[in-house]
Order: sequence, then structure tokens, then C-alpha cells
Amino acid sequence: MNLIFLPGASGSTEFWQPVMHNLPVNHQKTVLAYPSFGGSPDHPDIQSFEDLQDYVIAQIQHPSIVIAQSMGGIFAVQAALQKPQQIAALVLVATSGGIDLAPFHVADWRKDYQQTFDVPSWFVDHQSYMDELLSQISCPVLLIWGDSDPISPLKVGEYLHEKIGNSTLHVVAQGEHDLAYVFAHPVSALIENFISEYQSVQHIK
Repeated sequence: MNLIFLPGASGSTEFWQPVMHNLPVNHQKTVLAYPSFGGSPDHPDIQSFEDLQDYVIAQIQHPSIVIAQSMGGIFAVQAALQKPQQIAALVLVATSGGIDLAPFHVADWRKDYQQTFDVPSWFVDHQSYMDELLSQISCPVLLIWGDSDPISPLKVGEYLHEKIGNSTLHVVAQGEHDLAYVFAHPVSALIENFISEYQSVQHIK
């Protein structure tokens, strides 16, 4: 299976390495680097969040399962909406999914983020609200959340589970926002089970 991993706001491609390492070698695994993030060089055509989003979605050329962390989930959701024929399934981990987080009283990550990472200001300033579009996602979706995440609390995962019809929510005990890195083994097992179930259904079809 072709697996595409999307980093979170840091753009760190290292974040997904433990999970990728734990998944079977028969999967084709690619982690996308964001230009101007995580040490990746700038791209002259990327001057806004929308430009970056278009760039990421353009990299998905073959049917794939997209696995996204944090703000990478916005790109994953948009890919599922814009390229449904190429998105076999989604795995969203501790993400916003492009929803309005105001009702959830989440911790404000943006100030600390700007002090820690050297990234374009347009990325930090951008806000996407796709709440009303989530019901249009038709592919299977695995939601993985921690129960101790102040940035994307479990209530956000529960909300996405309610909005996305073909979704399953799994909760990682003591998981914070970096749960996919800290709990790479159980997260990998959840993803592999999800992929196996997807492939079984496709085989039956």
C-alpha cells in the first residue's frame, strides 16, 4: 500500500520515522517535506498557506492512504475532498482537521511555536474552517487521539468522529500532542490494523 505521511506545523520529517520504521516493509512509505519548514529549502511558488496546500495535494499522484499529524490534517482533509479518487483512506492524528477550535478552548500553540520554529508568518496566521464539508469525506478515516492533549483535546477527535461518517476513533491513554512519536508502537499497530481492514474490504469488493 502507498502511504504518505504529512508532518505537523514544525514540518519535521523526523517525527514520523518511528511509526514508519514499525510498519511492514511491503508498504511504500513517503513523508512529505514542506518547503521553508523543518530545514527544507524555500520554493518560489509558495507564498501562502493555500500555495503550500496546493503543493502538498499535487504530490499525491497515486491512490494512497494519507497519514497526517496536527496541522497536516488540514492538507489531508482537503486532499480527500479535492482528490477523492487518489485518497484511499485517511489517518488523522491529533489534528484540527480544519475545524473551528474556538468552542473547544484549546491551548494556544501559536506564540510558543513562533518562538521555537523559523517558519513563514502566513502559516501561523492562517485559519481554516471546513466543518460543513467533513460529511463529504467518503473514504475510511482512522482518528487517533490522546486523552491528555491540550492542543487538540479528545473532544476535537470526538467532534470529527461525529462529523465524518466513515470514521473510527481510537484513544491513546496519556497521549499528548506528540503521541505518534512517543507511542510509536501502539500507533503503528492501530495504523496497520486499519490498513489490513481496508485491504480486506477492497479484496471482498
